[in-house]
Amino acid sequence: MAPAGNAERETIVVGAGPVGLTAALALASLGRSVTLLEVGPNNRPRPGSRAIFVHKETLRLLEQFSPGLSATLVEHGLVWQTKRTLYRGKEVYAKTYPPTRPGAVPQFTSLPQVETERYLLEACKRAGVELVWDSAVSAVRTDESGVELATAAGATWTAPYVVAADGARSSVRQSLGIGMEGSRAPGRYIVVDVAEDPADPLPVERVFHYEHPEVEGRNVLLVPFKGGWRIDLQLHEHDVLEEFESEDGVRRWLPRVIDARYADRIKWVSSYQFLQLVASRFTDDHDRVLLVGEAAHLFAPFGARGMNSGVADAEAAAAAVHVGLSATNPLRAKGAVEEFSALRVAAARFNRDAAGAALTHLRPSPPVRAQQRMAATLAPRLRRFGEWLERAPYGPRTAPPGSLTGRY
Repeated sequence: MAPAGNAERETIVVGAGPVGLTAALALASLGRSVTLLEVGPNNRPRPGSRAIFVHKETLRLLEQFSPGLSATLVEHGLVWQTKRTLYRGKEVYAKTYPPTRPGAVPQFTSLPQVETERYLLEACKRAGVELVWDSAVSAVRTDESGVELATAAGATWTAPYVVAADGARSSVRQSLGIGMEGSRAPGRYIVVDVAEDPADPLPVERVFHYEHPEVEGRNVLLVPFKGGWRIDLQLHEHDVLEEFESEDGVRRWLPRVIDARYADRIKWVSSYQFLQLVASRFTDDHDRVLLVGEAAHLFAPFGARGMNSGVADAEAAAAAVHVGLSATNPLRAKGAVEEFSALRVAAARFNRDAAGAALTHLRPSPPVRAQQRMAATLAPRLRRFGEWLERAPYGPRTAPPGSLTGRY
């Protein structure tokens, strides 16, 4: 329920996606009182698998904020052991990992984003986070003492600090006049979710096809998640989007890359471009609003950097806000937020460039295409060439400078 007048809070988070929920949970774990404002209603529909990979580093952070949460996500997710890469229909790399030891944290778990959000929301409720739905932030004002948020419904909220996790079209970021820097890569990708056939499930394997021969040489990625499969089809430069994204279009090409019975099990279809955008800064002029997740950066989905780096943003933002609220010296408080911005901007730019490196292989120049062709020829005899083809579409896996949480 929104307040009738001005409501003062200790901390406010804007946005109830996975990153906003994580920020709220992280603040609560530090003993802070948290109010979370979400533009949509409770139980709002969230179609599509979206961010399906919760990586090991993320699981460990979530476990710190809410003991038992990582085990819940692993239990309700899927961990596949085998990955394969094919080049023009011929396998050039395959690897099967041993099962994760009982009680150990796996390298990842794979489940629809809406399920991750559900378990994060339950953890936030247990932690006492105040949840305010149907609360669209329409204006933001900051000064040296804090933040004032106005909502479309006429409510006003104030707090010393606000964490903005309100997504790619962040109203908070726009209200503050913070721009995005980077580029939008040419070309489009179709993503299709299909429900698994429980009577006759496919082998649980991640498969990437360079230049799949059954779809005129388009790249294809097949990834299992709990309850289904995600199929990404990379379009050629001059392809007409509607011909591949429409129901008839999907039914035409989908049976060429996955068993034909899945054409009757389609749950969601969407398209995307590779975005490589990072906010020019992650704080306002007074260091009172901290941008995290897609409010701060937009990456291509290959490599699963979006949500996972957003969780790292949320952890760093919560830590900075906690210092800011605890510090008796204003310079110490301001310095903590400025350090957050510097480190997470650097991490976001690193992740943006890493995703850009993947594009080099997904839309190769003639010299890179020749390298891929040669590597595919040599891969059956020299494993390192298959490994190179396997790793290339996901970008570098090293950590950003100054990262305290692993890859992100």
